[in-house]
Amino acid sequence: MQNAHIPLLGFVAASGTGKTTLLTQLIPLLKNHGLRIGLIKHSHHDFDIDHPNKDSFRLRAAGASPVMLVSQYRRAVITELTGRQEPNLNEQLKLFDQSELDLLLIEGFKSEPFPKIELHRHTLQQPLMYPNDPHIIAIATDTPLATPDYLTQLDLNNPDLIANFILNLL
Repeated sequence: MQNAHIPLLGFVAASGTGKTTLLTQLIPLLKNHGLRIGLIKHSHHDFDIDHPNKDSFRLRAAGASPVMLVSQYRRAVITELTGRQEPNLNEQLKLFDQSELDLLLIEGFKSEPFPKIELHRHTLQQPLMYPNDPHIIAIATDTPLATPDYLTQLDLNNPDLIANFILNLL
């Protein structure tokens, strides 16, 4: 990832495995260790972050792109994409200000080449991704698995353990 200026760590899994839930637990743990955390989440769904009858929505609907909405509390940039292909993580990194971050967590972008932790829940009966992805460095699972020695196995239900693994990577 040539446009990554700080360490990246991805979280990949089948839908419904709990990627977002785990990340919402990990982020405060990592921040408590002084890390400044950014996040990029890939979605396969159409979404809006502004709403009809709001000025930013109306301006975007009129054809402006990108639209930046700014207040004293936060900033959002909304850019219309063509929708012809899935976004490329390296291209998105060009647009992401990494200058004040220590770590960039990535949810999704599972086919891209960067270090990832695979999440696996036995009850979902989903195939494991690590055999086909050499960039998976660990698997967080709720059931012990027979995995190769190079792959660190973590307890999916122990965010403190996963946070310590991440801290040791940095």
